[in-house]
Formats: sequence, structure tokens, C-alpha cells
Amino acid sequence: MITGILLSAGLSQRFGSPKALADLHGRTVIEHLQSTLLTTACDNIIVVLGNGAQDIMPFIFIHSRIRVVYNKNYNLGQTSSLQEGLKAVDAKSQGILLLPVDCPLVQASTINKLIDHFKKTAPDILIPSYLHKKGHPPILHQRLIPEVFYLPLSRGLNSLFAGHPPQILEMDDPGIVKSFNTLEEWEKIKE
Repeated sequence: MITGILLSAGLSQRFGSPKALADLHGRTVIEHLQSTLLTTACDNIIVVLGNGAQDIMPFIFIHSRIRVVYNKNYNLGQTSSLQEGLKAVDAKSQGILLLPVDCPLVQASTINKLIDHFKKTAPDILIPSYLHKKGHPPILHQRLIPEVFYLPLSRGLNSLFAGHPPQILEMDDPGIVKSFNTLEEWEKIKE
């Protein structure tokens, strides 16, 4: 079983409004990402909301594979949102795929290839790369969940890499490395 965690709780300070509500070809980024994940081999999808949750909720799909959790400590950063999302992961999940809302251009086929590779090799951490540049979404093995819970909120997931060198999988998908924090970056990557 693979659980996808869609992280959409951040402050979006440089963007000026919730990134989840940015327009991508006539629908919101959060709608686009849910549609993408629902066409993949993710068994469950956990959407972590925080800042702007009341504005984003109307765009969350009502679907048996989607569950929403609220991170009341969203102002403490992405690690706090990841920890909140992990609390909702089914104990039977072998892997946890992490997809930040500001990485909306990853292809469903890429996610499926990552999941397939993860199921065959079961690394601690699997990270996709495009032209040798690491990107999203990584997949964590469930055995790392306890370590993630003990991560200080000031440290990101990549602080686990020293003790758990990630397996890198080269993919032919530029969406892996396209993310946005500002309106200018958003206009550039969505072209």
C-alpha cells in the first residue's frame, strides 16, 4: 500500500495567496493535483491543510481515497505539516509519497513509475531526478516514520539523507524539478 501526502498548509508569503488556489488551465492547482494522484497507484491520499484551509476546502474532492487533515501549527513550517500528515497514514502503508502543492507539474506516469520501482526495491528513500537534478515527489519507506516524528521542526526531510542515502531514479519528466514560490515563478513554469 502506498499513501500520497499532498502538502498544502504553508503560508505562501512570497506568492501572496494560497498556492493551492493558483489557476492552472481553468482549475485550481489543488484540483489538478488531486486528479493527478487519483489516476496513480496511490492507495490513499492525505491532503494536509493549514493556512487558507477555509478557502481551499471547497476545492477538495469528496472521494473515498482522499482524507483531509488540518495542521494547526502550519506556521512552524513544512516539517510540522509532514508530521501531521503522517499521523493519518494507514499502518499497512509500505511507502509514503510526498507531494508539495507547489510542484503541480509532475506527471501521473512518473508517479506510477516511482511507486513501481519503490515496491520492487523498497529503499529507505526514493527520489526522482530529471537531468541529474533531484526533485519531487520522494517516497519514504514506512520504517522511517518514527525518525520523521523526531525531526526538529527547523530541519527538513533532507536531514535524514545522511543516515539514509536516498536511491535516485532518473526520470524523463521536467515537472519533477518545476516548483514555484512567487507569481513570477508560477507564470514561468506553467507555460
